[in-house]
Amino acid sequence: METLVIINLVLIFIALYLFSFFVILNIKNRKDMLSYPLAKNIYSVSILIPAYNEENSIKDTIEHVMNLDYPKDKFEVIVLNDGSTDRTKEIVLQCKQKYPSLKILNKPNSGKADSLNMGIKLSKGELIAVVDSDSFPSKESLARLTGYFDNPEMGAVTSFVKVRNEEVNYLTKIQSIEYIIMAWTRKLLDFVNGVFVTNGPLSLYKREYLIKVGGFDKNTVTEDIDITWNLLNSGYKTAMCLSANVTTVVPDKLKDYYHQRVRWGLGGIQAIAKYKKSFFRNGMFGAFIIPFVSFSIIMSLFVLFYSFYISFKTFLQNFVVAKYSISSGVSIFNYDSINFYPSVLLFYLAFLFISSLIYYSYLISKLNYTKKIEIKTFFNLLFYLLIYLSLYLFVWVPAVYRYIRKNNRW
Repeated sequence: METLVIINLVLIFIALYLFSFFVILNIKNRKDMLSYPLAKNIYSVSILIPAYNEENSIKDTIEHVMNLDYPKDKFEVIVLNDGSTDRTKEIVLQCKQKYPSLKILNKPNSGKADSLNMGIKLSKGELIAVVDSDSFPSKESLARLTGYFDNPEMGAVTSFVKVRNEEVNYLTKIQSIEYIIMAWTRKLLDFVNGVFVTNGPLSLYKREYLIKVGGFDKNTVTEDIDITWNLLNSGYKTAMCLSANVTTVVPDKLKDYYHQRVRWGLGGIQAIAKYKKSFFRNGMFGAFIIPFVSFSIIMSLFVLFYSFYISFKTFLQNFVVAKYSISSGVSIFNYDSINFYPSVLLFYLAFLFISSLIYYSYLISKLNYTKKIEIKTFFNLLFYLLIYLSLYLFVWVPAVYRYIRKNNRW
């Protein structure tokens, strides 16, 4: 019993420590969360749009990119058609009639990373923007990202991804909350040089540095995670801009959602294995990012199996007591044995839950640009904290299994 109490206290301490860490970062940098540096130079930008069977969204993506509020003579757009078997190529050619400057590379299917590497070779811009073909940048997003590259050490800057299909069903509504929390957390990590993912919907890279680190890795299932870690491992900086918005389409079916999250988990494990030699080296990358991500995965797996252990133990104890009580004619329930006094552990759990609820309500209202959170959003947040985060733990087991089996399919 003492061992279980110690384990519970350690878990709660870790949760409170991490929560306090992010709250302190928030308080310290609250005035700078939505700020961004104004560019002193107008950089030339090559925008790469990798596409595979995206006939339903590619036209809208191209429209958004071509209408970016950025000098037209300073950016080029290249669609990388990765062997699509639907109408993607035909639709892009139709768009080219409207936008003659639009370029298209048709190639056999070889994966997103390989497509991006080909695009980098064709590109002419000082900066490379990657926009997924189911994502839609806001007009001002590109201009708000370029100022970060006035810092000669900046390798990549990422954007604030919002859910475009939020109203489809409850799964997309919960993911909308999740994306807001992820974006806010990523921005907080920016203040400690800890941005470890430059997302696919819209990220901007320095072309020279991409070439130096060898481009995107074709052997990983999450090329956006890997390229970020590669740049950090090479000594370059990364950043995040909450004021550069892009919307994207998220999975609206549980099966698609599950496969996406397992792939993300597998990509994280692959990155740790690839860059394990940088543990506690290379500045913040080795001292914070790799240990932080590794610890998060280990703790998720531990909490999952520990929860199974506690549940099974409780069930077994109750089963034995119930079976004995029935066979001996003793009452199963004993009013005197019921403890109506809350334990210290319960107090800390309640404190952590209420604090998290208040904090997340605050940041959702900030990023939704509203004075107060709506009632339905509040209850969605309750579900997110109580149910959704617990279900997410189940992603790590198949991710680890796929890594062991070397199953790198998309």
